[in-house]
Amino acid sequence: MSNENNKSPVDMFLFWGCFIALITTAFAFITRAFLVNTPSLWPAAFGLDAVQGQELFGAGIWPFAISIIVFSLIIDNVGYKTAMIFSFVCYALYAAMAFMAHGIVSGAEGDALADAQAKAYNYLYGGSVILGLGNGTVEAFINPVVATMFHKEKTKWLNILHAGWPGGLVLGGLLTIALGTQAAEDWRILIYLIAIPAIVFLVMLIKANFPVNERVAAGTSYKEMLAEFGAIGALIATAMIFGQLGQVFGWSAGLTWGLVAVATIGYGLYCQSVGRPILIFLCLIMMPLATTELGTDGAITGIMGEPMEAAGWNALWVLVYTSAIMMVLRFWFAGPIVEKLTPIGLLIVSAGLAIVGLFFLATAEGIAMIFIFATLYGFGKTFFWPTMLGVVSEQCPKGGALTLNAIAGIGMLTVGIVGGPLIGKMQEDSVANTLPKETYEKISVENSYLLGKYTAVAMPKVDELEGAAELKEEIKKAQQGALANITIFPLVMLVCYITLFLYFKGRGGYKTVEIGGDGGGAAH
Repeated sequence: MSNENNKSPVDMFLFWGCFIALITTAFAFITRAFLVNTPSLWPAAFGLDAVQGQELFGAGIWPFAISIIVFSLIIDNVGYKTAMIFSFVCYALYAAMAFMAHGIVSGAEGDALADAQAKAYNYLYGGSVILGLGNGTVEAFINPVVATMFHKEKTKWLNILHAGWPGGLVLGGLLTIALGTQAAEDWRILIYLIAIPAIVFLVMLIKANFPVNERVAAGTSYKEMLAEFGAIGALIATAMIFGQLGQVFGWSAGLTWGLVAVATIGYGLYCQSVGRPILIFLCLIMMPLATTELGTDGAITGIMGEPMEAAGWNALWVLVYTSAIMMVLRFWFAGPIVEKLTPIGLLIVSAGLAIVGLFFLATAEGIAMIFIFATLYGFGKTFFWPTMLGVVSEQCPKGGALTLNAIAGIGMLTVGIVGGPLIGKMQEDSVANTLPKETYEKISVENSYLLGKYTAVAMPKVDELEGAAELKEEIKKAQQGALANITIFPLVMLVCYITLFLYFKGRGGYKTVEIGGDGGGAAH
């Protein structure tokens, strides 16, 4: 048995604290999705329209990527415990601001209610940003802690750690659904729900002695850490960070790219490196990967709505089911599978399964076929994220917390800025290519997003036509067909992973890079 499986109870207690911290982020994600998308909850309480609701939801996501990258630059100096406490404080502040928003609108009526709702929205938005920062900080400390503790089996244990995300989605989703009646009377109960795992991980970790990062223990300098990422890595990350901030705050393109140029040049001059080629390649792969997993997860409930409802099922069950698959496979089977296939082999198989699953989900009808192909998709996406983190940590250990977390931040930013909207455009294009041209021209409007202009269906125009109900079914079916087009992302990944396989084969096979640091042995 590997020495990694002989960790002391104290070490495993630290691991489980990190695991529960990740569950907290999943609870925050699923409850907020419920709050902003259920008409009787935040939309009713605060007078939110669909755009405002998604603005609030997005405000809890993009700060995640920024905090995970920024904290990674300083976490070895401020300490993992400081980051952990900061994340808990963010959860507490989010709850406080949500409760303040509730207090502002309580009892308000008429014109006073409209003013109160506008004021309360600012509290909800600010609280959502703080929550996103807290979620990102959780991953900023748990990823390097677990990679350091289990430095000889990083991919295996990062997969087990990240079973906490789908596990939290399943548990949090079921609890949210179960509390639906109570939440309709007082939505604050869902805020209390987040407090349960948050308090648990704080109690578990507040007195823990966190390990010294593998990079620090090996004597690798801060400058050497930055050099792994290099100027090209900095360009990718800062372009996305300032691009996202520019969208939020309305910066001009000149200001945005000016900041990117200054940050990239300054970073490159300091570390005197363009970055390790393999790390840059992995950063680029993370873009279609994150879009395949998180982007599709965010859209699949809506995409599969028509066939699931036709079979008498709630479309949410597709996400719950595939999340349950991820939880079980990551938690119990990651180790044996990684050992048998190697991380790159596992990623090749995963990409292949995702391609097949998504392609056949595009035309699946009937509950049996839907769940069969959802199973293939679920198996495919299970190991993407944590295995990529494992490969980065195993091949670029000198990068420490920075490279491990920056690639996760790049993935999240890709989904928010490009991946999610691009999947939406694919759905709209599928409708345009399916409906008769004369019909589509009557119901479509032109719009634009980051990558350019597009046309989309305007549902009020659909309602004005005779046979609107039948037309809506055709539109939903066409949107389901877009899943076949989404396979382009795992297809690109498959080509990249085969390239990596051939690269490592030419070097004698996949081997973990050792730099001599053992992370201080563990936590004591």
